[in-house]
Amino acid sequence: MDSNLRPIPQFSSEDEEREFWTTHDSTEYIDWSKAERNPPFVNLKPSTRTVSIRLPETLIAALKILANKKDIPYQSLMKMYLSEKVKEEISADVHSGSNG
Repeated sequence: MDSNLRPIPQFSSEDEEREFWTTHDSTEYIDWSKAERNPPFVNLKPSTRTVSIRLPETLIAALKILANKKDIPYQSLMKMYLSEKVKEEISADVHSGSNG
């Protein structure tokens, strides 16, 4: 079947590629029978969104001290702590049977 596949064109932008795939059948370009199921996207960075949060100055100062000891930006430390706590809470909910 590979010999019947058309070459995928080079695109100059995501918009151009998006337009192409909305108007073309991918089976003419890709042999989906050879596709990997659930491939790992190791280099894919999750989408982020900026949020504003008011914190006490003392908490920010403490975070900066801890972050300095770990040699990381304090915002990164905040994300790490928040992520760990959310995972912990979700895990506790799953194990206790609670769902909200």
